[in-house]
Amino acid sequence: MVDVLDNKRAATRFRILVEIAERQPAVSQGEIAAEVGVTSQAVSEYIRDLVDDGLVEKEGRSRYRVTKEGVDWLFQAAGDVRRFADHVTEDVLGAVGEDAAIAVDDLAEGDPVSLSLEDGLLHASAGEAGPATGVATTDAEAGTDVGVTSFEGVIDLEPGSVTVWQVPTVRAGGSRAVDREAIAEDCADADLVGAAGVEAVVTLREAGIEPTVGFAVGDVAADAAERGLAVTVVATVDAVGRVTDTLRDADVAYEVLEG
Repeated sequence: MVDVLDNKRAATRFRILVEIAERQPAVSQGEIAAEVGVTSQAVSEYIRDLVDDGLVEKEGRSRYRVTKEGVDWLFQAAGDVRRFADHVTEDVLGAVGEDAAIAVDDLAEGDPVSLSLEDGLLHASAGEAGPATGVATTDAEAGTDVGVTSFEGVIDLEPGSVTVWQVPTVRAGGSRAVDREAIAEDCADADLVGAAGVEAVVTLREAGIEPTVGFAVGDVAADAAERGLAVTVVATVDAVGRVTDTLRDADVAYEVLEG
């Protein structure tokens, strides 16, 4: 279990630091106490410990600010909590829940099925030949959607990759200043193509490619790569950071190339 969920004190310390970050610099210990569910005296003791540990600095009476070290600690702790929540929802609850898949064969309710990911979508085949299995919860003809539950095993999946092509802004040449041939060649091998920014969209269209997605490109690319797809993103230079930040937060491998 992640550190901030190890015990009540660790969880309370995390919540109080979050409340300080949200309210800084004017911090009402009474308001924090009411929000977290502890006494004002307990909040005072927690804040004193946070100051001693260098995560919070005191600027005056009832004025506190989270330090850089405190921000870094919050990012780390929040990431741990998010990964634990993903484990619960995907691995634990997913095993007792129900999901939809594309039926590869004709299936009947109660049939055992083998599960696989193709083109980023869950597929169910008759039998239990694969490393990941389940049970059909509905009747389905081949090619239609089928409910699946009682998941066991792990789907054999090679993680996907993301290539980000950087396009200059219009003032720096925009779509006219890129190697469209190289970008088009890379897009031809991709399962999904995204565009972030007007210059990126124009670059792709001039190469004869219509982007699959043009909004929330980082989120879509991360989700697709986690499902084993190869993704090419063409992004205007001022949008590259937003895309790569999302990929980095999702622990997705990527490379950035100059267009």
